[in-house]
Amino acid sequence: MADKARVEVRYCTQCRWMLRAAWVAQELLSTFEGELAEVALVPDKGGIFEVHANGRLAWSRKVEGRFPEPAELKQRVRDLIAPDKVLGHADRRSKT
Repeated sequence: MADKARVEVRYCTQCRWMLRAAWVAQELLSTFEGELAEVALVPDKGGIFEVHANGRLAWSRKVEGRFPEPAELKQRVRDLIAPDKVLGHADRRSKT
């Protein structure tokens, strides 16, 4: 499992974003089942909603000013952990 990625979803408990974080985790686990060792849900405060892949920031609600769409989050995570993986019809690099 050393070659598999770790994803961390940090979410604000004050904002009650746990269900959103869990949904994001489920989406990533379904898409990257062969590439992920784990997806961790990390409770935090202060309006945070961030997704990190192998310690690198893939998405920040504060930076982007919004929550990610599923396809764009999957693309960013893919670019960090499995750049050669094709995501199908939602993939901006896919020709089908």
